Amino acid sequence: MAIATTSLEPWISSKINGDSSKNLTRTRIENYQIQKLQETLQWAISNSRFYRHLYSGRACEIDNLKDLLQLPFTTPEDLRQNPLDFLCVSQNEINRIVTLQSSGTTGKPKRLFFTEADQELTIDFFRHGMLTLVKPGDRVLIMLPGGTPGSVGDLLRLGLERAGITGIVHGLVSNPESTLEQIKVNKITALVGIPTQVLSLARFKNSQGRPVHLSLSRVLLSTDYVPLAIAQELEKTWGCKVFNHYGMTEMGLGGGLECEGFCGYHLREADLYLEIIDPRSGLPVEDGQRGEIVLTTLTRKGMPLIRYRTGDLSRFIPDPCVCGTVLKRLELLKSRDRVYLTETEYLTMADFDEVLFALPKVMDFEVTLTKKGAKESYLQLRVQLKGSFSLATQNNLMEALDKIPALRNARQLGQLKVMLLLISSTGLIVQKSTSKRQILDKRGSD
Repeated sequence: MAIATTSLEPWISSKINGDSSKNLTRTRIENYQIQKLQETLQWAISNSRFYRHLYSGRACEIDNLKDLLQLPFTTPEDLRQNPLDFLCVSQNEINRIVTLQSSGTTGKPKRLFFTEADQELTIDFFRHGMLTLVKPGDRVLIMLPGGTPGSVGDLLRLGLERAGITGIVHGLVSNPESTLEQIKVNKITALVGIPTQVLSLARFKNSQGRPVHLSLSRVLLSTDYVPLAIAQELEKTWGCKVFNHYGMTEMGLGGGLECEGFCGYHLREADLYLEIIDPRSGLPVEDGQRGEIVLTTLTRKGMPLIRYRTGDLSRFIPDPCVCGTVLKRLELLKSRDRVYLTETEYLTMADFDEVLFALPKVMDFEVTLTKKGAKESYLQLRVQLKGSFSLATQNNLMEALDKIPALRNARQLGQLKVMLLLISSTGLIVQKSTSKRQILDKRGSD
């Protein structure tokens, strides 16, 4: 069966060509991006105190995409220190302010500002992007914050509505049984949610000890890294297709989306320009090589970002997608955090996700690194388990952890001790926000 071309392509073609029926080519995309990059630079230099200062004395003419490499990077620390200096409009024109406090961080948060027109761009992306996985007449449960106008769930609801699709904002899951009942009562055909929260629904058992049957055809997972183990379990439990979305607040929430080929994100190339650089040298890498994603917004007016270092690691996939699109493909991301055990060996949340969520009893977990004295390091793993547990459960967890090479090596060398804290519960660890789950490193704390 042929794979349908991503719904992003005709939408992007209409933005670039003025007509969705016109042929979209890489040359047309890149010429458009060069024009928008120049417009963004001129707008930012004229209206933003931060960029006027950053580019003072520099030639800021963009005649080709390589010219952008001459400009310095923007960093998350810049956003924390000078949020108002990024503004290109008066504060009266700002429709939405988002404050981001990364997990485990005690310093200044990042603040992002959006005009009504900026948010319209996001709604438009949701409207057209969601047609990759749902169709007019479908009913979608949005398990993301959406009670506030301009929040991600609210914008997604509006985008779906414009596509002829019913979006019901549920918010974050706090009671899986209640959520499952809402899915049945509202005849939901697709879900959008956080990976661990959707997993809690799939692993919920009814009074007969069986999973709850749902008539779901599509699930979209967003806001965090998606472990393969979670995607496979959702597909097995509900017989649905599981799609990945890549986005961050700095991108305006939407960045890229998988098609039915399930082999990378297709990017929102009319609104965003992405580079992949070597994290250490800052130089661009060849297509196909992994590196850090650098973001430039092309159409945002309130708070444009130019060469913003995201910290996310991925690569452009050079081979064409089976769906036949000319849009670039970005490899599915793993978690961005790296906690180093030695100069070369490190752990990421993705390491733990892949091995622990493969265990059927695991609902969620938290990872904390601590240190006692000069050499004693401890990894505390707080695991929420479905139902009761035994010594065999502990052994299964330790065997799973030993599948992480850096952790196994550190244990064998006596550099790291593991402490398990197991919690038996019928509920779930309630998430208060959509912040990405991270390893909490307390080794430098007093």
